[in-house]
Formats: sequence, structure tokens, C-alpha cells
Amino acid sequence: MFITRRAEFSASHICSNPALTTEQNLAVYGPAANANGHGHNFVLEVTLAGEPDPVTGMVYDLKDLKDIMNQEVVDPMDHRHLNYEVKPFDKVIPTTENLAVEIWKRLNPHFSSGPAKLYSIRLYETDDIFVDYRGGQ
Repeated sequence: MFITRRAEFSASHICSNPALTTEQNLAVYGPAANANGHGHNFVLEVTLAGEPDPVTGMVYDLKDLKDIMNQEVVDPMDHRHLNYEVKPFDKVIPTTENLAVEIWKRLNPHFSSGPAKLYSIRLYETDDIFVDYRGGQ
């Protein structure tokens, strides 16, 4: 069985590879390479897999999941410039793909030994652009 919780956060970023010229970055990333950066209202969906507990009837307490999502993702990333304020994005290009991988790394340790396992995350950059990630699978 799967259960999903959603959270939102706003963050800005610049998609630019320092090994490329300004012209090359613009060709690869388009306006996202603009040195002033730009922002998104990201929507994060975290899906856990497991069996409902016979006592509680829940795969996982959704209040606890919300607290973990806030602690690991929303609080450190909301209203931040990812390149300058959130590691590892001082060294990693904060594309939505790389952001999804980092979010997985932050959340997965919380579910490594419990009955519910982190199954996937979906990160929306815009209404029509999103990344699905399942821990390298």
C-alpha cells in the first residue's frame, strides 16, 4: 500500500555550470541561467510504502511525515536562494532533478528501519514540469 503527503515551498535558483561560458549556459539552460536567478513555488509529494499497522490502521502517521518533510526540506529550503543558502547547491547545479535527489537523501534515513519505506518523491517545478525519483531505481 502507498500513502502520499504533499508540501509546498518557494525557492529561487540559478541553473549554470561554472565550467561553461555564459553563452553555453544560456544555450543549455535558457533563461534559468540568468545570473539574477528566478524562483518557483515547488510542490513536493512524498510517497511511503508499507502495510497498515493492525492497531492504528495506518501505514505511517501523516503528522510525523509532515514534521519530517518540514524539518528536512521545507524549513531549510523555503524562501531561500538554493545556490547560496542550501548545501550542496553551492557546488551542485540546482536543477529540479538534482533537487529531487537531494530531497531523497534528506528523507530516506528517516525510513530506513521502520515499517514504512520511502517509495518515491515527486517534485513539481511548475504545474506542468515535475520529476519522479525512486532512489536511483
